[in-house]
Amino acid sequence: MNGRSWGESGLTLDHGPGFKLNALYLAREPSTMSSFPIGRLAEHAGVGIDTVRYYERAGLLAPAGRSPSGYRQYGEGELRRLRFIRRAQHLGFSLAEIGDLLAIGGQDDIAAVRELARRHLDGIEQRMAELQRMRDALGRLVTACPGHGLAQDCPILRAFDEGDVA
Repeated sequence: MNGRSWGESGLTLDHGPGFKLNALYLAREPSTMSSFPIGRLAEHAGVGIDTVRYYERAGLLAPAGRSPSGYRQYGEGELRRLRFIRRAQHLGFSLAEIGDLLAIGGQDDIAAVRELARRHLDGIEQRMAELQRMRDALGRLVTACPGHGLAQDCPILRAFDEGDVA
């Protein structure tokens, strides 16, 4: 991402030349590279502590190991997974879809990943078409409304009352 944060990158999944999604990205086991408590993990991932706990309960994040004093300890693998989840959410994937992506990605079934993303894109296009239809209908009503006079003469209220909003 060329040193930019995810939000500054324009929400692209372009990973650049030579990119390879390694097993650490999809790992279910904690990494031994570095260890940090839940608050620090949440801060680095840009999520709340309750979100980390929720993802553990939902099975998106493996339960944390515990320090000798009983505190949850996480590694780089969990941080990468949380960032993966956030990036997918930024593109509108549900947590169930993200779970599927993580499971499929762990099996190296890129065709299935593409199909899931294609279905998600189709859903986005359908929602956009519906929003366009709503915008056009509301635009016609706003244009027809003079913005003054009696409520009974208002074309917006009349359309809602009579069901003629298409």
